[in-house]
Amino acid sequence: MPQPILFEACVDSIESAIAAQEGGADRVELCADLLEGGITPSAGLLYLTRQHLQIPIHVLIRPRGGDFCYSDSEFNVMRLDIEIAKQCGANGVVIGILKPDGRVDVGRTATLVALARPLSVTFHRAFDMAEDPIQALMAIINLGIERILTSGQAASALEGAKLIGELVERAGERIIIMAGAGVNEQDVGEIIQSTGVKEVHGSLRVSRESPMTFRNPNCSMSSIAAVSDYQHFVTSAARVQALVQTIRSLY
Repeated sequence: MPQPILFEACVDSIESAIAAQEGGADRVELCADLLEGGITPSAGLLYLTRQHLQIPIHVLIRPRGGDFCYSDSEFNVMRLDIEIAKQCGANGVVIGILKPDGRVDVGRTATLVALARPLSVTFHRAFDMAEDPIQALMAIINLGIERILTSGQAASALEGAKLIGELVERAGERIIIMAGAGVNEQDVGEIIQSTGVKEVHGSLRVSRESPMTFRNPNCSMSSIAAVSDYQHFVTSAARVQALVQTIRSLY
């Protein structure tokens, strides 16, 4: 029998996590603030999500948006967040640290991996900002990390499929390459078939209108002009189900 292809849903709320599980996701990556590309979720969000889910939860450990070159104080926050994630029932953590020259920060990453054990560890899309993807791949393999989440250093996994396929081939059985960024129910089959990945990652969200009837037109809580205070995004169980069905049709 061929190895099953796993789907990890990227979620930032309890509602989205439950929808991902109902749709057939194999695992969730729990984050906060996906508009920033995801940062570490609160302990409260993780604790309550754990109460609702039977599937594994991997927690993003990222102290802020922006790049992946962190100060000493930010690194200490990451260390504490890993301890909190373990206490709250996480099954894995998702990390990534780079040096100013774009190489993987092997020393700091090793410290976080050791703190995380026995949990599973994923190196996230900081990999896509690395100067040399093959050098980064080897460094991460040598750290004993279980998987790398990558778009193939492109805007989407579909656009980066060539590099993702090369990474899969070079990695062999030493590490899992998980394709992510822009993965949806329409292109997941093409991504899997063109790269050979055994895991894929996506958010599959839909917009949700606020129930508020009073709306102040004179101010906004967001610094991003295109973002409405009266709309948010949640994972769609139907979209997850459609993607999972497409995956299952491949084997």
